[in-house]
Amino acid sequence: MSSAKTQPARGMRDFLPADVRKREYVIGVIKSVYERYGFEPLETPAVENIETLMGKYGEEGNQLIFKILKRGEHEKSGEADLALRYDLTVPLARVVAQYQNELPKFFKRYQIQPVWRADRPARGRFREFYQCDVDVLGSKSMVVEAELIAAASDALVALRFKDFTIRLNHRELMDAHMSASMIEKGRRAAALVTLDKLDKIGIDGVKLELAAQGIPERSAETILYRMMNRTFLAQTGRLDLHQFSTDRPEANLQMLNFQYTSFKGLRSDPELETAASDSIEALKKIVQFTKDTSASGHIEIDPSLARGLSYYTGTIMEINVPDLPGSLGGGGRYDNLVGMFLGKDVPACGFSLGLERIIVVMSERTMFPAELVSSPADMMVTIWNEDSVGESLALATELRSAGLRVDLYPEPDKMGKQFKYASSRNIPFVLIVGDDERERGEVAIKDLKSGEQRSVRRAAVASAIRTGKN
Repeated sequence: MSSAKTQPARGMRDFLPADVRKREYVIGVIKSVYERYGFEPLETPAVENIETLMGKYGEEGNQLIFKILKRGEHEKSGEADLALRYDLTVPLARVVAQYQNELPKFFKRYQIQPVWRADRPARGRFREFYQCDVDVLGSKSMVVEAELIAAASDALVALRFKDFTIRLNHRELMDAHMSASMIEKGRRAAALVTLDKLDKIGIDGVKLELAAQGIPERSAETILYRMMNRTFLAQTGRLDLHQFSTDRPEANLQMLNFQYTSFKGLRSDPELETAASDSIEALKKIVQFTKDTSASGHIEIDPSLARGLSYYTGTIMEINVPDLPGSLGGGGRYDNLVGMFLGKDVPACGFSLGLERIIVVMSERTMFPAELVSSPADMMVTIWNEDSVGESLALATELRSAGLRVDLYPEPDKMGKQFKYASSRNIPFVLIVGDDERERGEVAIKDLKSGEQRSVRRAAVASAIRTGKN
């Protein structure tokens, strides 16, 4: 008889204690930053009605939704009526529509929960993963985007990231580029999904996909030409790459001015020029509003940024680091999404940090605090013999009440075995209450790193451990 497979489902993971501690550390830092900005917590069910999710993410997104088959007598139909949530944004829109009269005028919420996507697993990409979302609903002001960018930047700085880039673009600007490239309106949603893959499949791959969608080669080359950002501008002598790397605010202004100039000559379509101009002004405001935040110096106006989700309507944002393909997070404005549930539009904008991808980079760069991953407890209390079990339990209780993390060896055993066990778990101190120690009202403390052992009065154990830790 063959043994059952013990590996989790593909794209899913088990989290051992060290993994959980890392995740909780990152969540704690992000949550603390979000709450400093006045955001409130929200949680929604893992399972949504399938009609809540379908049609919100575009055709490609629809295919990545984990559907749940009908149950009981309806199971044989093969139909699905429920699904695991794909992201936290659509459930938020549903909540706002459901509880609109109970929420404040400007609803600021953060949500840190797992989501599921039937995607192809890769480095830092899983089928079950956590998102750390922060959103503001009720305002069209660019102050909202600036606050979200600043909050995401503060979270990364608090986690000790230094080399991140916050890329910005605008959906109306993208739409104007596609219009100027003679891409038909009915093909633009699919084209955006493809353009969003530029960093994954390259220019040739994008051209092939656009051709398969029926977009003429000339239109494909034109939209790519308009999106190529720094490379194109440097080749045409309109942007100094050295200046870009040393003076990002000035380079961003150059970029936006160039973008505006590229539309100004299209006199035959004044609506196109107006839409492009308005979106460029919106991006300028965001850069201006964030100049005194931790995001200053990290922002890059990037015409190649597309973000494939179909519900974005305005600013789109993404955070990248040099040694990770893809992004650490992203988001944007989605002023029409709530209207799908409510019947009237509600201005909305949000940003999501990808917890797993952050943990991957932090682990590879050894960015976690040493004490976080080194030991599960400050000390271990041994059990001398059967008669001293109660004494060891009482000591462990006292030290836990003093705020220390205390492990208790669960049974009487040879001291050497108890020491070896503590050492295998990287526990720095072992406490012994033998017959002699009990008689003197003392506890022996052995430092497993130095090998030194000393006895202290029982009432002084907590302070002695704290002193030893420092």
